Amino acid sequence: MSEGERARLMEEVEEKKKLIANIRNKPWRMKRRLKHLKEAQLFVDKFEGALGKGKGRKLYAYKVMMMKKWIKFQRDFDNFKTACIPWERKIKEVESHFGSSVASYFIFLRWMYGMNLVLFSLTFGLVVIPEVLMGLPYGSIARKTVPREEQDSAMDYSVLTDFNGYCKYSVLFYGYYNNQRTIGFLKFRLPLSYLMVGIGTFGYSLMVVIRTMAKNADVGGGDGEDSEFTFAWKMFTSWDYLIGNAETADNKYASITTSFKESIVDEQENQKDENIHLRRFLRVLANFLITCTLGGSGYLIYFVVKRSQEFQNMDDLGWYEKNELEIIMSLLGLVGPMLFETIAELEDYHPRIALKWQLGRIFALFLGNLYTFLLALFDEVNAKLEEEQEIKNASIWFTKEYYANYTLNNPNDTGTPPPMDPADVIRGPCWETTVGIVMTHINLLYCVCSFYAPGLVGINVLRLLTSMYYQCWAVMACNVPHERVFKASKSNNFYMGLLLLILFLSLLPVVYTIMSLPPSFDCGPFSGKERMFDVIIETIELDLPSFLGTLFTYAANPGLIIPAILLMVLAIYYLNSVSQAYQNANLELKKKMQMARDEEKNRRNNKDSTNQVMKDLEDLLPNRSNLPPAEEEKKAKVKPGAAGNGVNLQKDVSLASANPNARGPVTQAPGPRAPGPGAGRGRGQGPPPRR
Repeated sequence: MSEGERARLMEEVEEKKKLIANIRNKPWRMKRRLKHLKEAQLFVDKFEGALGKGKGRKLYAYKVMMMKKWIKFQRDFDNFKTACIPWERKIKEVESHFGSSVASYFIFLRWMYGMNLVLFSLTFGLVVIPEVLMGLPYGSIARKTVPREEQDSAMDYSVLTDFNGYCKYSVLFYGYYNNQRTIGFLKFRLPLSYLMVGIGTFGYSLMVVIRTMAKNADVGGGDGEDSEFTFAWKMFTSWDYLIGNAETADNKYASITTSFKESIVDEQENQKDENIHLRRFLRVLANFLITCTLGGSGYLIYFVVKRSQEFQNMDDLGWYEKNELEIIMSLLGLVGPMLFETIAELEDYHPRIALKWQLGRIFALFLGNLYTFLLALFDEVNAKLEEEQEIKNASIWFTKEYYANYTLNNPNDTGTPPPMDPADVIRGPCWETTVGIVMTHINLLYCVCSFYAPGLVGINVLRLLTSMYYQCWAVMACNVPHERVFKASKSNNFYMGLLLLILFLSLLPVVYTIMSLPPSFDCGPFSGKERMFDVIIETIELDLPSFLGTLFTYAANPGLIIPAILLMVLAIYYLNSVSQAYQNANLELKKKMQMARDEEKNRRNNKDSTNQVMKDLEDLLPNRSNLPPAEEEKKAKVKPGAAGNGVNLQKDVSLASANPNARGPVTQAPGPRAPGPGAGRGRGQGPPPRR
């Protein structure tokens, strides 16, 4: 190949590359674009690698080939990551038929499933599996054995569904775990791991929720353009031309229709004119009725819990007495939301705001019932603690009597008496397991009972998995789109805010039991200690150097903790003030940018009208075509100076005096000027008199 041919090919390759880069800007039909694009790509692939020089030609071709393969790999890997997102197609299908507000719930449910998978890995990896593999087996000690009086019915279905029988004495609940400081050949510290995992799950959950909320806050910013030309943008830019599936096209069509409905509802809400005083009165009335409903539900829960404590001392109980608490809680969860929705009709909020109020009230009902139940349950826990002290004394007396009776009945046996059968040992009430069973059985928060029932984290993962499929099927098969369709918020932080509130309120009773209540004496990993957190102090004293224990003692001093808390409060206040200042600055900047864009648009829109005004003004001036032509100017002599440097002074003067009423240029040759008229004689009166 000659140098001329090589140069020509190089130019053609560069032209084809420019065409590929700018093919979208060409005002061509799609068919013509695709044709030229394919031809250009084939030409570049054919001749680009062949234009190298000498030994570098093969290396260049190899680099080009590897770069293309790497780009293809990245594209395929991105498609693979998108395909690995669970339930993405189902959620898109729900969104296309019911709007982004319904889809945001399923996105939140998917996020909850992912977070629970992490908690499941922590709990099973550091608590449940070590106890199963390295702990004492079932039946070796009393806490891991079903009592003899319960063994006949321990496998009944009704007993297992109530989490009693073999479920109660398994790794699902707190009471099964032993209080040995180290277990197995690895010397695994199970009590310490149990406490740290229990607290760490709450810490991880709070951290992930706050981080997600901060990330979503950036997404919800926007640049203010969404409120302009809403329907035009949706009409001309909503369709996805990459869709090749008929079902997907139908879903996209339904999605565009739904988005138009959402925008129409938003526009109607913005233009609504209403009686503000009547609306305020109805909203105050609705909130008063809802407050009365919440207070009544809390009192009903407290009353039912007290009745259930009385029923525990009775032998002959009917089906309703056994399940009264569960029935009342289920009825409140069923009737409360419908009652709230009926009362909310008085407020007549925007559908998005009404949904937030509705969810907030449901969670208020839920958390109010939870805390009312916990307050009533703590009374039962205190009663069980008093009962435990009596049973502890009775168990010590029973053990002594057992060995004494064995010695009396076997006077010739000088060996050690055989140990007592674990099924016959007197048991305490084990209030931690009782709390876990009750809260799980009435379907309260899993994050509260996960500390008392670590094995139920796995059950919660299965529950979320089945719930996702069931609810997706139910919403597509049984539901119809709401008449007032609306779109979800960009940040989608409302669900996260509710979850953060739930986690914080769920953390309080767990921390209270860890720091204040003594653990049961015969069950759980903390049995035999005054408080649950004593396991940390024990680890510091026995496993860490002495100076670290001293530092921990100083750090735990209230004289240091209180100032540290005050410092953190001040830091939070300062950062909050700074963030508000930044938000205000961002709002002002957005307003200025919007004003600049509006001015630019007005300038472009008023350009034609301004030109029309200028044309009208020009019509008022005399027409130059009617003026007599000016005499042809003689060429002036060029003098040194400005004119000598190429500046045409006469041209500048003629341009400056474009006014038709101005005096014309002087064309008379320079010479002596005649004397002017004398004093007292006007112009045109003849020559001056002779002297």
